[in-house]
Amino acid sequence: MECPHLGSSVCIAPDSAKFPQGSPSSWCCSVCRSNKSPWVCLTCSSVHCGRYVNGHAKKHYEDAQIPMTHHKKTEKQEKVQHTVCMDCSSYSTYCYRCDDFVVNDTKLGLVQKVREHLQNLENSAFTSDRHRKRKLLENSSLNSKLLKVNGSTTALCATGLRNLGNTCFMNAILQSLSNIQQFCCYFKELPAVELRNGKTAGRRTYHTRSQGDNNVSLVEEFRKTLCALWQGSQTAFSPESLFYVVWKIMPNFRGYQQQDAHEFMRYLLDHLHLELQGGFNGVSRSVILQENSSLAASNKCCINGASTVVTAIFGGILQNEVNCLICGTESRKFDPFLDLSLDIPSQFRNKRTKNQEGGPMCTLRDCLRSFTDLEELDETELYMCHKCKKKQKSTKKFWIQKLPKVLCLHLKRFHWTAYLRNKVDTYVEFPLRGLDMKCYLLEPENSGPESCLYDLVAVVVHHGSGVGSGHYTAYAAHEGRWFHFNDSTVTLTDEETVVKAKAYILFYVERQAKSGSDKL
Repeated sequence: MECPHLGSSVCIAPDSAKFPQGSPSSWCCSVCRSNKSPWVCLTCSSVHCGRYVNGHAKKHYEDAQIPMTHHKKTEKQEKVQHTVCMDCSSYSTYCYRCDDFVVNDTKLGLVQKVREHLQNLENSAFTSDRHRKRKLLENSSLNSKLLKVNGSTTALCATGLRNLGNTCFMNAILQSLSNIQQFCCYFKELPAVELRNGKTAGRRTYHTRSQGDNNVSLVEEFRKTLCALWQGSQTAFSPESLFYVVWKIMPNFRGYQQQDAHEFMRYLLDHLHLELQGGFNGVSRSVILQENSSLAASNKCCINGASTVVTAIFGGILQNEVNCLICGTESRKFDPFLDLSLDIPSQFRNKRTKNQEGGPMCTLRDCLRSFTDLEELDETELYMCHKCKKKQKSTKKFWIQKLPKVLCLHLKRFHWTAYLRNKVDTYVEFPLRGLDMKCYLLEPENSGPESCLYDLVAVVVHHGSGVGSGHYTAYAAHEGRWFHFNDSTVTLTDEETVVKAKAYILFYVERQAKSGSDKL
């Protein structure tokens, strides 16, 4: 929005002497010393934490207004209002009086000057830090040593995502998707979309909550978020613009309570798919997909209409067979899918750790077998047989008719018992390489020797006891190394740590070339 208060609130000029030392994204609140979500006041250059940490930035504004509520405004008070501040991570500007994000600038362009100054400070601090780490790397035989220290070494070039208030569920999914190269590269290569016209045309877009639904683009904010990750210019990025768009188009995720990461992933992929189908600003982005032969080739999975990059990469097809046990009539139905939700078999639900003794270990193969095995439907799921013309007992079986390029497997760790939704905390063993899906195919003889093998690229983990509580983190492989993404903290880790994780969502990428003979 166009803020009318900039002239009386933006009083500082870029001057490093007035700002704290170090990178702006890690500045500490002057009240509570928290370095999460720092905001700088554009009136006095003081730094405070955002409203989703301890809210000292907002309190700073409110305290500055107290004299104005009891006394007649003086000319000096009118000029100094402390109403506008800037996010030290995303450099977006917010006005507390307007209660919205700001897209305009002062006549002298002070907002942009401060923004550029903060960016320069961030880049300078990052370059210095990277130079120091590079020296450290040169003085040691490093990759193996980095892996030995596991979580203690901060990963180079990897960017974390700031927690905006119980948004770890979103951060874990975004980090996982950002490491699926074919999917991520598609969005990063899309041209930027300008959301504004008229006076503000040509300026950088900052999302504002006052815009109508027609003026927000999930694809655009998702693209900008992916571009910010792995570019190495900052240690943590604030995905607030994307989160506000999520609020607008996905009402289920409004508020700051903990949400289910799998549910968010499905909503995110579905809405990206729908927006890509419809195009944006009159230009159909499905055209880009059609021009990309590597994605369009042999892609027959279309969920809700025309294919997009979402269905081209995550889309597979299931065949659902139902047989009437009375007359033997067989019914077949083909269903597209973006992920498979797998039950953890009941006989394994008490085994919580990999090293726990007593009984066999639950494996991913057990979960897949449980999903695809022949199952007799119980009395509550009687099948309407068209030949018998009434509901009858029946059996059901799933086959995979078409495998996707990226196989997303969701382990159903939350289930209802009486009035509570409990967590199944069972450890499920999963392979890092060579997950063989051939035995679950409807026509395995038509698949090539390598086309059914998958290698792990990302894992989402839920820590805690309930779906409405706890914490989400993610492990992901990038250029041959594994990283652990815990909101704004990114650390290098090793394969031994990854395989011990109690996976909630697993992302497997189709193997393109021979790289070993390990199979599940």
